[in-house]
This record gives sequence, structure tokens and C-alpha cells, in this order.
Amino acid sequence: MRPNIPAFRDHVLLAALPDVAENGWRWASLEKAAQSCDLQDDMHSSLFPNGLVDAVAHFSDYIDRAMLKKLENIPTSSLRSKDKVRAAILARYDILTPYKEATKATLAFWAMPNHVIQGQRVLWRSADRIWTWAGDTATDYNRQTKRALLSSILMGTNMVWIGDDSENNIVTQAFLDRRLENIMEFGRTIGTIKKVVPNLFRQAK
Repeated sequence: MRPNIPAFRDHVLLAALPDVAENGWRWASLEKAAQSCDLQDDMHSSLFPNGLVDAVAHFSDYIDRAMLKKLENIPTSSLRSKDKVRAAILARYDILTPYKEATKATLAFWAMPNHVIQGQRVLWRSADRIWTWAGDTATDYNRQTKRALLSSILMGTNMVWIGDDSENNIVTQAFLDRRLENIMEFGRTIGTIKKVVPNLFRQAK
């Protein structure tokens, strides 16, 4: 029987997060976590072949998957796109709440110069999953624009959420609402321009 690699990754990751919260992202945290999960020697190296970058990226992937699972119970037929995106982001923060210190360590990890590009890719992946769940099916420039803007929103809102000790994260919610309204206003503006000056958006043949 082939080992369930994704499940092993999740187990090791979750076992490592308490140490990450206290000491930041270290390979030693994964080694200790693998031992606590009774994995074979050095198996954590097979689970995360690119080292800490793989492990930290997997943390985001784990949260994304938990977010999408949580969203399965949310009725969306009457929600606007902005409301769906908002619900997804807030669901993500609900899941991240027990891991707030580990999230702080994660933001610090991705802020390091040699990790910035990979961190942007991970953020883009989360934005793509949120927009896809929200029903976005665009395939043109609009798809890229939406995900780039949402990546920016996620980055800024993460920083607010990390320091937010208000009840029910009211400060974070207010910040998020303002940023999302900016995105919607941008979308309306682009839509108007496309109607007024359609040739700007006509693909060359």
C-alpha cells in the first residue's frame, strides 16, 4: 500500500506548529514533529523535499483546504461576488485563529528576500482558490487582475489581522470591507471603459 503522503504532510505540519509559534520556522521543528508522529528516520525530508519552503507553503495549502471545506456549508446563491470573497477570507481567519503566532512566523518567513517570490506565488494560489470558489470563470486579463488585486488585499489584511485584538476582529473586518469595495469600484470602472472604448480591450488578430 502506497503511503498517504498528503496526510503525512498534514500530520507533521500540525505537530510542528506549536514549536513554530514559539521559535519560528526551523527544520528542527519538522524533525521533532516527525518523531512525534512516529515516522521513519528522515521521512520528513521526503515529505518536504525543498526544505522549509515546502513546509511553509504547505501550511498555506492546509489552511486553504480547510477554508474550502468550511465554505461548503455556506449558501451562496444570493451572495454577490464581493460577499463570497469576504466570506471566504473571514472563514480563512477563523481557521487561522488557533495558529496566529505560527502565522506571524510565516509572514516573517515569506518577507525574507530569498523567499519573497515563492511567498507571492503562495499568496496568488490562495487568491485563485478564493475567486474560483466565488464562481469566477474569467479567462482573460480580468482573471489575472482579480487575483493580483486579491493577493494585495490578503497581504494587507493579514498584517491588520495579526495585530487585531478587537472583539470578533471588527478592525480586520472594517479594513477588509474598505479594500474589497475598492476592488469592486475598480471593476466597475474597467467595465465602463470597456463599453466606451472597446478597441482598447480587443485582442489583436
